[in-house]
Amino acid sequence: MTMLTTILLVIASIIALVLIVALFTKKGYDIHCEITIDAPLQKVFDYLKYIRNWDTFNERAVADPSRINEFKGTDGRVGFISAWRGNKKVGEGEKEIINIVEGKIIETEIRFVKPFAVTGHTNIGTEAVSEKQTKVTSSNASTLKYPLNFMLLFVEKGIAKDMEISLATLKDILEK
Repeated sequence: MTMLTTILLVIASIIALVLIVALFTKKGYDIHCEITIDAPLQKVFDYLKYIRNWDTFNERAVADPSRINEFKGTDGRVGFISAWRGNKKVGEGEKEIINIVEGKIIETEIRFVKPFAVTGHTNIGTEAVSEKQTKVTSSNASTLKYPLNFMLLFVEKGIAKDMEISLATLKDILEK
């Protein structure tokens, strides 16, 4: 057996292994993180309903200060779209407000173009803990088609970590 044949067999075996593992890997994720912020609900919600503000605390947004942003519609209203193009960590895509329940939740659909096409939902909810404290819950959910679902074995924890960092940054901003 030649060296080239051996290399090709190893590569084919690795690809086959990935494809087999992907058959048994879950197809989606639904991650929830929360934090309590020492600020009244209305102040927190009024900040969060504007998607442009999300760029000040979102870990992925701040990862590329030179990213290009485009906006369509009226921020803080259903139908507003925030689009971006950035480096490898940030990628390319857009986020659209699909529903707002005043004082409770901002629901968005996120559509990535790069590094690969995938659509998901990122929502931020608020709940008064007291007059001066608000619980903020962030959720991120999506499904990946086979065999891309194999990547969930590696990226799900990173997504959760980024969400936790983002909420901690939001807390710092709103408690100043």
